[in-house]
Amino acid sequence: MGKNNTTQEKFKSKIGGQALIEGIMMLGPNTGAMACRLPDGSVDLETWDENNGRNAPWYKKVPLVRGCTGFVTSLVKGYKYMMKSAEKQIPEDEEDEKDKKDKKSEAAASEVVDGKNGKKEESAYDIVMYIGILIGVVMAFGLFIFLPKWIVGLIPGVKEHRFVRSLLEGIVKIVIFVLYMYLISLMKDIKRQFMYHGAEHKTIACHEAELPLTVENVRKQTRFHKRCGTSFIFIVLIVSIFVMCFVPFTVTWQRIVASLVLLPLVVGVSYECIRLAGNNDNAFTRILSAPGLVMQRITTKEPDDSMIEIAIAALTPCIPKDKEEDRW
Repeated sequence: MGKNNTTQEKFKSKIGGQALIEGIMMLGPNTGAMACRLPDGSVDLETWDENNGRNAPWYKKVPLVRGCTGFVTSLVKGYKYMMKSAEKQIPEDEEDEKDKKDKKSEAAASEVVDGKNGKKEESAYDIVMYIGILIGVVMAFGLFIFLPKWIVGLIPGVKEHRFVRSLLEGIVKIVIFVLYMYLISLMKDIKRQFMYHGAEHKTIACHEAELPLTVENVRKQTRFHKRCGTSFIFIVLIVSIFVMCFVPFTVTWQRIVASLVLLPLVVGVSYECIRLAGNNDNAFTRILSAPGLVMQRITTKEPDDSMIEIAIAALTPCIPKDKEEDRW
């Protein structure tokens, strides 16, 4: 019986990804990769070492802590490669103009490119990246923390009932999230990004089915995945409802501060929930995963074959030689 259970257990990979602008980023146990479709139709592939070739640090292994650190790391890395993928879509004529300007200062640049100027350019890029992340965090704070609490705080007779108030705040958050994702899905560029998101899921599903990574095999797979970032956000929203039920504050600004203070706990618990859902298939985990899987009908779309090719190109370098290193 033990052998039968082992053979029937579906392989679950550690590899995760993110849709970019005309591309996909994949992160494996030891290697990360970004594949993009360039304006001329060719495929551009970048790879790098994850964890600098060492074992994962302790904070990626400790329950609750690993969820918080992983969330921050994913946010920074995701934005970084989103910016890089956007740069790769610059038309060739604009790149030629940039090359001409560069050639004018070639003599001076050759002397300092690896010195102070190179460091200044890298620092400037980092500053722009972190400003962009900060703006995104502030917008998220406004939409999902301040706005729901402010709206519910206006409803008479609710302030003194923290359980009812927490439930209403959670419902408002979910409505805002679903409406926001639906509205942006109507934009042409975002729709294409959601198609790449679908290609990412289908390719990982093909890998987990232990089938050869071909366009034909990937095309047959599901575009819905229980460990998707969309599912994670939905679980964060749900967990925040339960956590806020235990917060005794009834004044709006006090509840906002409490939400910020408790955010690491909410993220940490949510990560453990999505790990539980990803590792088990029972009534509880199916209920836990259901809202996120439904939401993926908006955030993923069926990709075309060219997008699947990009997903395969990004995933392939991330697969470790030792299968056990890749097991979730």
